[in-house]
Amino acid sequence: MLKLKEEERSAFKTPFGEIQPSIKNIKIILEKYKNNHKLIISIGDATTINLHKEGIIPDLSIIDNQIGRKNLTNDNKINFYDNVQLHAKNPPGTITQELYNTISKAFGLIKSGFKVLIVVDGEEDLAVLPCVIIAPPGTVLLYGQPGEGVVLCEVDKFKDKTKELMDKFEGDLTWKSM
Repeated sequence: MLKLKEEERSAFKTPFGEIQPSIKNIKIILEKYKNNHKLIISIGDATTINLHKEGIIPDLSIIDNQIGRKNLTNDNKINFYDNVQLHAKNPPGTITQELYNTISKAFGLIKSGFKVLIVVDGEEDLAVLPCVIIAPPGTVLLYGQPGEGVVLCEVDKFKDKTKELMDKFEGDLTWKSM
């Protein structure tokens, strides 16, 4: 398990891409990616819910059934219907081997044509890092930047930065990229 050092938390405030003020902007931008058959990942409940409302079902979504540290009601929870749902434990401020392995498994399922929802018991915020490392070239990742909008991250541009950020953690994890 990797645990983020308390004194290093500020390094994670800088977005991994462009902040878009609304999901409507994201929808327009994603149209160009969709035509190129690139994967779309969403991290966070609000981002994933808003994408679903716009008719966009990401290839991989990672949620924790909370928005702003408040539990969602059953009416607000995300349903994936015929797609695959996986679960992982991941305490706040950490990246567990279980979360990493679940994300890795999800990419295998996506290769087989499934869309995958990972429900995290704990917190999904740092799932951006393993997703950037594992994701195949051309993947687009979306996550919320509280009070600002949605970050659109082209993972190819952030693989090296992600590896640098991993030095800000204590502990050990077996990493591999696809």
